[in-house]
Order: sequence, then structure tokens, then C-alpha cells
Amino acid sequence: MKIKGIIIDDEALAIKVIESHLNEFKNFELVATFNSPINALSIIENKEIDVVYLDINMPMMNGLEFIRSLTHRPHIIITTAYREYAVESFDLNVLDYLVKPIPFGRFLKAFNKLTNRISLEKENLKDLSINEDPFIFLKVDKKLMKIKLNDILYIESLKDYIKVITLVGDYLVHKSMTSISEELPSDHFIRIHRSFTIAINKITFLEGNSVKIANRRIPIGRNYLQISKQKILNSTDFPA
Repeated sequence: MKIKGIIIDDEALAIKVIESHLNEFKNFELVATFNSPINALSIIENKEIDVVYLDINMPMMNGLEFIRSLTHRPHIIITTAYREYAVESFDLNVLDYLVKPIPFGRFLKAFNKLTNRISLEKENLKDLSINEDPFIFLKVDKKLMKIKLNDILYIESLKDYIKVITLVGDYLVHKSMTSISEELPSDHFIRIHRSFTIAINKITFLEGNSVKIANRRIPIGRNYLQISKQKILNSTDFPA
């Protein structure tokens, strides 16, 4: 799945930083960069652009005004030095809000959110037969590993790291459980314990206060028990 996007920012250095981050993703195509929102209007209306990395404070038209002006709206990821526009931005349904200087880890989280959202949209259009399975990128041993969501069995928290157990191998990632849980689609994955997030469709059985996935019995935490059981039993992913 190829993702196409543009950058709109009136600072050349900011564009270079975002370009550098995006260069890490082989499935991303940077179509163009612009130092003015007005110059970008035609390419958004006339081309299939999936995402706009958009600054807010720019001359002539700021980023929020630009969003309101769009008749065709791709996904928007705000990139700004100012925190105070976050609430207004999310009211405009932006996908994410990144505050400069943007560390790569935070940029990666937003990119994973973008890929998941686009994959789910394609799934809703029943177009999976010609599109790649949904996936995320995880940084493992200084490399970005592409992990298919359907390969993930469960994720275990190990202090400052998480262990992602998949059908094809295990991966140790320097990331919090809260962070990875936010990046996964909530209709297919559920956090059932402070130390475990699981793939609902990989559950072999649910018994008492635990589930079994592969050869591992995983506990359901007391604070997660009621909502976890309800979501698992009502999920179309849970084997009948």
C-alpha cells in the first residue's frame, strides 16, 4: 500500500526535518512540498493525496483556515511549534498534532496511526483483495520492522520495553504499552491487563479470568475484567 502526501510549511528547515523522517518509510511517496497553503490547493483537489503534513502559522492563510477551505479533505497531520491550537485542530478532525521539534518516535506513532486509518478505510470499502494487509512499523535494533497486524498474537509489557509476539517471530521494542495500544485498531485489539494487549481473533478460548492464545494463558486484570469480557464476547473477531 503506497501512501502519497505533501508537506506545507513556510520554513525550509522544518520541511527538511519532516522529509528526513518520511524517507524512513518505503511505502510513502512525497508528491510535493509547499511554503504556502494557497499553492497546494490545486494538487489536493486534482490528485489522490492521502495526507497533508501541515504547519499552522503561515502568511496569507494559516493552517486551520486552510483546512476549513477544503472541499476534498485528505488526512491532516498538524506540525507546529505551538501547543495552543490542539483543541481547535482536533475539532476539525485532524488525524494527529505534532509539536516541533518533532522526535522521530513521536513521528513514527503518527505514521502508524495514518497507515492503520487508511487500511481500515480500504477495508470498509471491501477493497482488501487488491491491497496489502494492514501493518505498522516498529523500531527493532535500530531498524524499522514492518509488522502485519494479522500476524500479531499479543503484546507483553517489560518495564521500558514491550515484547510483540507474532506468528513469524518475537520483537523487543523500546515503547510503552499505552503508546502501542493507541496505534492498534481498537476493534481488533484489546488491552486486558496492565501488561498485556491481545489480538481478539487469536484467542483460542476464554475461561474465567484468562484467555489462551497459542500456548500461553494470559490473565485478565481485575480492573479490565468486565469491559474486556464484554468486548471479546461481542466482537466479530472472537471465534464462535
